[in-house]
Amino acid sequence: MTTQTDTEKEIMEGKIYAVMSYWFFLCIIPFVLKKENKFAVFHGRQGLVLFIFLSIGFLFSILPLIGGLFYKLTLFIYMLCLLFGTLQSLRGRYSKLPIIYQVSQKINI
Repeated sequence: MTTQTDTEKEIMEGKIYAVMSYWFFLCIIPFVLKKENKFAVFHGRQGLVLFIFLSIGFLFSILPLIGGLFYKLTLFIYMLCLLFGTLQSLRGRYSKLPIIYQVSQKINI
């Protein structure tokens, strides 16, 4: 019989919420349903920053000439971070996305 440490158990319980946190507005679910789970909240914070980043990119898309290009660049960066964050949370890792992590640590929830 194998025993899991508290950290491994916490990761297993929060894994699905961590995965959801990178998918658009679903980033709020870990804060509502698993706010005591450090793993889910860690990824939820990064997902929230990414969602805000995507929303700002969408707002800038109304600018003539550069708006569409800026939004496409924003969407590309968002998709890369989404894929990386999703894969890392599925693996049960606390992966820090560059810049996104530093901003996410300033969020008090």
